[in-house]
Amino acid sequence: MQSLSKINLADNAVEAIRNEILGRRWAVGDRLPNEAGLSAMLGVSRGTVREAVRVLVAQGYLETRQGSGTYVLSTADASRPLTIARGAGLRDQFEARCALDKEAARLAALRRTPAVIARLRSLLAERGNYQGGDRATFVARDLAFHQAVIAASQNKVLVGMYDFFSTLIAETIEATLGEDLPEPDMEAHAAIVDAIETGDPEKAEAAVRRFMAPVLSALDRLLTS
Repeated sequence: MQSLSKINLADNAVEAIRNEILGRRWAVGDRLPNEAGLSAMLGVSRGTVREAVRVLVAQGYLETRQGSGTYVLSTADASRPLTIARGAGLRDQFEARCALDKEAARLAALRRTPAVIARLRSLLAERGNYQGGDRATFVARDLAFHQAVIAASQNKVLVGMYDFFSTLIAETIEATLGEDLPEPDMEAHAAIVDAIETGDPEKAEAAVRRFMAPVLSALDRLLTS
């Protein structure tokens, strides 16, 4: 393993370790060298190694076991689904996001608690309306709200899928801030929370469908124009 340059050290460390995993330097179930060992291999600090391992755990390549170490969880290319998704059209991306959001809202309605509803309303208030201000901040707050809806489903697979595709989902949010696609307003977002609060999964799913409908219709018009 080659030592890394001082530019984008954490990103480079992630790529270097991932390449070694995909190259089968370690098999599934093998324990990686400890932080000191990886730090020496890569020529970076232990803090950089720690951050790289955290990213690779989130991506599904590694797992950490308390008091034991870091182990290879998968040698498959976990980035391939994201690459495929990015190659799809925006219509496909919104349809996939809609499918995840609908099922999460259904489950959230069944499993809602007052604390969950309060958190959703708090995140929605922080989101506010976009009026040509800081796009990055708005997208981050909007994504945080939708991730909280997914978390309210209490389904770990849905949460993991949404986290994995979070960059792509953020891109779909940003796509509604231009001139071609309508941005779902605060009322549409609040309707999802209201529907979840009723405890009726059908109402929650319908609220998401209504939320997505204007965007999907606009995409249809753009594709046929």
